Amino acid sequence: MVKLPAYKKYVVVLILLLPIASFAQNKARYSNLKDAIFSTYKLMGAEGPQSVNWINGGNQYSYIDYNEAKQQEEIHIFDPATLNHKLLFDNSSLQFPGTDSTFNYESFQWSHDSKHLVFKTNVRKIYRRSGIADYYIYSLTDKSLQPVAKDARTAELSPDGSMVGIERGGNMYVYHFAANKETQLTNDATGEDAIFNGHYDWVYEEEFGQAQAWNWSPDSKYIAFWQFDESKVPVFKMTNYEGLHPEEISIPIPQPGDPNPAVKIGVIDVKTGQKVWLTPDETGDFYIPRIYWTSDPDVLAMITLNRAQNDMKLYFFNVKTGEHHVVMEEKNNTWVAIFNFYTDVNDMIYFPEKTREFFWLSDRSGYYHIYRYNYSGQLINQVTKGDWDVIKVSGIDPAGKKIYYLSAEASPLQQQLYSIDFSGANEKKLTTVPGYHKIDMSPNTKYYLNTYSNITTPVHVSLHNNMGKELKLLVDNQQVSNYLDNHAYAYPQLIQFKTSDGVMLDASIIKPYDFDSTKKYPVVFTVYGGVESHDVFNQFETSGWKQWLAQNGYIVVDVNNRGMANYGSAFMKIVYKKLGKWESNDFVETAHYLATLPYVDASKMAIMGTSYGGYITTYTLLTHPGVFKVGIANSPVTDWRLYDDIYTERYMAPLQDNEEGYINSAAITHAANLQDHLLLIHSMSDDNVHPANTMQLLTALTNAGKDAELRIYPPGAHGAAYNMQSHLLIYEVYYRYLQRYLKGIESGSEAQE
Repeated sequence: MVKLPAYKKYVVVLILLLPIASFAQNKARYSNLKDAIFSTYKLMGAEGPQSVNWINGGNQYSYIDYNEAKQQEEIHIFDPATLNHKLLFDNSSLQFPGTDSTFNYESFQWSHDSKHLVFKTNVRKIYRRSGIADYYIYSLTDKSLQPVAKDARTAELSPDGSMVGIERGGNMYVYHFAANKETQLTNDATGEDAIFNGHYDWVYEEEFGQAQAWNWSPDSKYIAFWQFDESKVPVFKMTNYEGLHPEEISIPIPQPGDPNPAVKIGVIDVKTGQKVWLTPDETGDFYIPRIYWTSDPDVLAMITLNRAQNDMKLYFFNVKTGEHHVVMEEKNNTWVAIFNFYTDVNDMIYFPEKTREFFWLSDRSGYYHIYRYNYSGQLINQVTKGDWDVIKVSGIDPAGKKIYYLSAEASPLQQQLYSIDFSGANEKKLTTVPGYHKIDMSPNTKYYLNTYSNITTPVHVSLHNNMGKELKLLVDNQQVSNYLDNHAYAYPQLIQFKTSDGVMLDASIIKPYDFDSTKKYPVVFTVYGGVESHDVFNQFETSGWKQWLAQNGYIVVDVNNRGMANYGSAFMKIVYKKLGKWESNDFVETAHYLATLPYVDASKMAIMGTSYGGYITTYTLLTHPGVFKVGIANSPVTDWRLYDDIYTERYMAPLQDNEEGYINSAAITHAANLQDHLLLIHSMSDDNVHPANTMQLLTALTNAGKDAELRIYPPGAHGAAYNMQSHLLIYEVYYRYLQRYLKGIESGSEAQE
C-alpha cells in the first residue's frame, strides 16, 4: 500500500453531530444478511400519505391507504381546514366493464374539476418512466367506470373535462365524451422511418426526465406535442440470453458524437384539426427539452439548448401563426441546467397563472438563485441572494406575490423551506427542525406536507399552513424509535475536514456497533459521486446494508465530493470536461484523512458503488492504485464514449471538443494500473449503462495482464438485480468479497464479529 500523508496536512474542522452508540449487550443483532437488508423497511417506517394529489384547487388532497382487513388499496381525501378524512374510492365491488374481473389499477390522475378519476391499468413497461397501458375514467357522481383508451402510452383529461388526449402508436388522438367518439389528430407516425409523435425517444426520456411528450393548453383548445425522427440514430442491441433462441432487443440510443433524433414541436387545434409547426431560429444540432403554456391563451414558451447544453434560449410562440421571438437567453461556460433528477426538480423555469411574469433559476452569480422576469424578457429583480443554493421552487402565489422554495442556506447538509416576496423582501424560514425536509405544497400555496428527518430522528410527516404552522402531525414513526431502542443500530456521524488543497469536504461515518477506540477497523466507502447529486445529508440513515457492515466490524463512509450540488457552482462545476479527476481525488483525500485516525486500518479500505458510483470506483482504483485494497463496481461506466450523449456531453462537452478529456476520463485508459482487488457486476439487459462498458474494461485489463472478478446477471436491468433473490444474492457477493480481501475470511453472511 502507498504511504499516506502525515496528520499535520489535515485539519479536522467540525464534528457536526456525534451520537454515541449504545454498548448495551442485550440489544438484538441481525442473524443474517437477509434480515439486515429487510430491516431497511423497518428503519424507514411509515412514509406518510402515498400518491398525494392536491384537489379542489389545493384545498384538499387525496392519498392512497392500504386497508389491512380488506387487503386492498383505498383512495381517501383529507381536508386540512377541518383535519377530517373520508374514504373516496375502493375497488372491492367494481369490475372491469363487461367482465366479472375485479377492477385494479397502477396509478390514477384527477380531472381539473375533481369530479373524475382517470385510472391507468394493465401497464407494460417500456423505459424507466414509460409504458403501454389501458385507461379508464371513473365518475365520482354516478360511480360509473368506462374505458377511454386501450394500448396507449399516455392519456390525460383535458382541463375542461370534456375530452381525453391520447398518444398511441406514435400518433395523437382525442376522445370526446359528448360524441362518444375518438378522433385521430396526427397520422404521420412511421415505424420503418422511426417518426413518431407524443412520446420521447430513449435518451430524451432518460436524460430530460419526462415521459409524456405532449401538453394540453389551459383552455383545452390545443395540444402541443413533440415529434421525433430517430432514423439516423445508431441502434443499441441487448439480450438476456433466455430461451432456445434468445430474443434481441434493439433501441436507438445516441452516444457522444452520434447523430441525435431530429425533434420539432407541433400544436394542433383539437376542434378543427389544424396543425402548426413551431420552428425556432436554431441551426445545427439542438435540443427542445421543455415547453410551457403561458398566461397568454395562444402563447407557448419553448426552451432550446444547443448540443453542448451551455446556451439556453427561451422562445415565445403564437400557436395560431407560428410567429415567435426570443424572450431570454442564458449562456454558461459549462452547462445550463433545466432540471435536476436527483433533487426531484422537474423545472428551473416557472410560469405562474394569472400573471405576465416568469421566474428562472440560474447559477449566474456562482450559486443557484431565483430571477424574476416580465413577458418582454426584462429582468425585474433577483429574488434570492447569498452564498448558498436555492434547491427547488415549491410554490408560487401570484396574488400574494410570494414564492416558497427549498434551499441550502442553513447548511449544504440541510434542505429547509423558506418564503420570500417577489421583490426579494421578507424572507422567512418556515421549517424549524434541523435536517432534510421534503415539501409537497398545494397549488394554491395554502398548505404543505413536510416529510423530514435528521440523523438522530426517524422520518416525520406533518401538515402545515403557508405560515409554517403545524396543523397536524401525521407520522411520528414511534415504531422506528422503539425498534432502535431494542436493536443494535449505529448512528452516523457527520464530519468536515480540509483537503490538502484547502477545500472543505463533508462526510459521514458509521462506526462499528460497540465501537472500541483502541482497535483498528477496516473501512468501506459506499459512494455514488455523480455530478449534481448529493450523497451526505443530515438525514436519518435507513440502510440495512450499512448497518450490517457496522455490526460486522466495518467503518462505513460516504463523502460529498466535488461535483455535487448545494455547495455553489465552483465546487460543482470544477468537474466539467474531466469527469473522474476531482471525484476520485476527494475519495482519496478522505482515505488519507481517515488514515490519520488511530482506529482506522489504512491498509484495509474498500470503495464500492453502482452506476456513477461504479464508474468512480473503477476510476479511483485505476488512477490511485494502492489506496483502496478492494473495489466493487456494479453497472459501471468505464468509458464516457459508451454512454448516452445528452448526459455525457452536458458534463464533458461534445466529443470533438474534448477528445483528450474523454480519453483521460475513461477507466479503460488506465487499466494497466490495477494492483488491487476489483469485482465487476453487470446485467446483459442494462439499457442505461451498456454491458459493453464492463466487457471493454475486462478486455483492457486482460491485455495489460491484470485480473478482475466478474458476476453477470443476464435478466437484470440497471443495477443488475431483477428479483428479490438476485437482490439479496448480490449483497451476499458484496459481503463475501469484502470479508475475503479485507479480513481474510472465507465465509457467508452468517458470520458475526
